[in-house]
Amino acid sequence: MNNNLLILGAGGHGRVVKETAEVLGCFNNIDFLDDNSQLAIGKCEDYKKHTKNYPYGFVAFGNNEQRMNWINSLIDVGYQVPVLIHPTAYISPSASVEIGSIVCPKAVINNNSIVKMVSIISIGALVDHDSYIGEGSHINSGAIVMANSSVERKAKLDAGMIYSNEKKLEQYSF
Repeated sequence: MNNNLLILGAGGHGRVVKETAEVLGCFNNIDFLDDNSQLAIGKCEDYKKHTKNYPYGFVAFGNNEQRMNWINSLIDVGYQVPVLIHPTAYISPSASVEIGSIVCPKAVINNNSIVKMVSIISIGALVDHDSYIGEGSHINSGAIVMANSSVERKAKLDAGMIYSNEKKLEQYSF
């Protein structure tokens, strides 16, 4: 069975996506498209040419706007877009993570939380219970989304940031 994955973006985030996909062990072959990388088998604009050999596609740009712009292009030409959850991450059974999102090592998505499509939950990030992460968002390494919080669409929370609806995007030092 052809379970090949094509990743758009071979930069730092793209390589994290590839390693996560590899550790999951469900893809036969994983390759990149990128306009500026020798790791890539072609340019991003070539995505339509690869649908037969790569039924799965994933947008792996660190830029939230670029991820949001590309996701529908992949879907429209027939790519299946997976959710990638590293085996060391914890996802509550009552939480949901939508297509095109990645949950990196040691991240936590607690109960009744929602992570909308094409979001990044980076290494060690914590999303506490009953929280909402808007589509195309990036919760960076070690960031904490406090319980009952709602992160707006395409937001980026910096590494180590603590976010709550009462204390929007405040940086706390430890």
